[in-house]
Amino acid sequence: MPSKTPAWGYSLPSALLLMAPFDILASLAMDIYLPIVPIMPAMLGTSAGVIQLTLSLYMVMLGIGQIVFGPLSDRLGRRPVLIGGGALYLFASLSLAGTSNAAMFVALRVLQAAGASAALVATFATVRDVYAERPEGTVIYSLFSAMLSFVPALGPIAGALIAGQFGWRAIFITLALMMAAALLNAGFGWHETRQSPSGPALRPARVVLASYTFWTYTTGFGAAMGAFFVFFSTAPRVLIDRAGYSPVAFSFAFATAAIVMIAATRLVPGCVKRWGPAGCLRRAMALLLIGAGLLAVGEGLGHPSWWSFLAPMWVIAAGIVLAGGVAANGALAGFDDIAGAAVALYFCLQSLIVSVGGTLAVLLLRGDTAWPLIAYVAIMAGVVLLLASGLKQQIRSPI
Repeated sequence: MPSKTPAWGYSLPSALLLMAPFDILASLAMDIYLPIVPIMPAMLGTSAGVIQLTLSLYMVMLGIGQIVFGPLSDRLGRRPVLIGGGALYLFASLSLAGTSNAAMFVALRVLQAAGASAALVATFATVRDVYAERPEGTVIYSLFSAMLSFVPALGPIAGALIAGQFGWRAIFITLALMMAAALLNAGFGWHETRQSPSGPALRPARVVLASYTFWTYTTGFGAAMGAFFVFFSTAPRVLIDRAGYSPVAFSFAFATAAIVMIAATRLVPGCVKRWGPAGCLRRAMALLLIGAGLLAVGEGLGHPSWWSFLAPMWVIAAGIVLAGGVAANGALAGFDDIAGAAVALYFCLQSLIVSVGGTLAVLLLRGDTAWPLIAYVAIMAGVVLLLASGLKQQIRSPI
């Protein structure tokens, strides 16, 4: 099948091999680092508060950086932003492995996040450039969502094993080696996909924020990914503390949600063909609400179990994948000339929705129950369904 961009004629597996590592490594730098956080104050001769900064600032820079690198990729191109960001991530990771100075460690974590942010926005802008009008686009977005669900589940385990065998510095060397491999592959295979401007100058990014459609799909993606965030935050307390699962049993139970997500990606293209993006978004929110209802019934039964907590999450997981498969294309449609800026705003805003809404749900309700997940999903999915009804009216009555 010919590509929208002539220079990009890869099959779906080849395209994923090029793009997925950058998406995964951006998240992995956070999750693989978690097991060594308790020992880092002693290793660097500093306080726990300073080490907490290495987590908080990474997340902040990962989001804010996209606001800078998105418009930059519209002007300079996807490839230079991707290669430059990957190189910065590689340099920062190697330097983190070699430093013992706390202030330098914090600064290098910020640089690592900046590199991850640049690579992430260039990757998704490339997906938009090439696959906006192709069915493979929904598969790629769905697979990215599914693969990222494995990162918080397996990243800390990998970090603990690496640090236990080779010491904490080996974690950052591992990240550097993985990025080096991704850059080597991209250096030979990642062709520029930004469309050369042939008309008027690029529109300002604020036109994205004025789009009702953009807000509808972005909120939908925030609802979906926030559901997984709340599940990730509460599952250990529910399954280990209350249900009595061992850490190993919990890991396997947790992984079932990710397996469902990967399996569900196979169904997304057919769903999009049958119902369209707006119809898929509404059905995704319906799946989230059904899962929340089943969780509420299970919570009412008392003791959490496989069927009362995990099985409803499988329904929610299917909704997450369906929403993830259509949200990006729906939100970014019509912004081809400023795809980088639109992608940056898309991820920055959904990150705010997830972090603020998800954290409030966990803090305000009992974190050792399903109620934070039930409340978050019920509220956010309800909001998105209301927005989607307005989207439907807009389509019927265009201005």
